[in-house]
This record gives sequence, C-alpha cells and structure tokens, in this order.
Amino acid sequence: MSRTARLLNPASQTLPTPLVWTFDGPFEDCLADIEDTLRRAVVLVGDVSRIALLIDLSLPALKRRVDAGDTLQPAWGRFIERTARYGLPAAPRVRHLRNAGPLATLVIAYRN
Repeated sequence: MSRTARLLNPASQTLPTPLVWTFDGPFEDCLADIEDTLRRAVVLVGDVSRIALLIDLSLPALKRRVDAGDTLQPAWGRFIERTARYGLPAAPRVRHLRNAGPLATLVIAYRN
C-alpha cells in the first residue's frame, strides 16, 4: 500500500498504546478538554467498547486550583454524567497522585 493510501485509510495506521494526554489549568476547563479528547479518541479507536480510561489527578496541582478558587462540584458530577453517555464499558478510573505535575493525565487503553 502506498504512503498516500495509508494516510487516506486511517484503519491501516496503528495507534500507540496507550494514548496519553496531559491537561493543566482551571479544573472545569481540564474536564471539558478531557471530554473532547475522549470523543476524538473514540473516533480514532473506532469502537467505544474497546476503551478503558484512567485519569491521574495530581493532588498538589488540584490543591493549587482549589486555592485559586476552582470548585470541584458540580463540574466533576456533570463530567461523569456526560462520559457515562458514551457507552464506555466502565466508568473512568481515577488515581490520585501525590507528586507535582500537570493537573490531569488522561490514559486511554484499548484492545486491538
């Protein structure tokens, strides 16, 4: 298959496993960006039933956001409600990290 044909046929391209993105900034903006990234990843992978999500939250970064005036609720509850509509096989797993870093890291694992 030619390079042009591979570029035009996304099914012929292999995706890295897992897919990883980092997010920083206001909490509600990060959640919106995570949801947008999830939508795009579903299109890339092609089948939502093959996807598992992990969200790493940096507790020091989260504390800085709360100290800056960000609120966690109701944004987190709305985020969980919206992601539930995607038909994922399981809710996103959230892991709380004690080390400094970006506010959130989204890891999307999928089966080929």
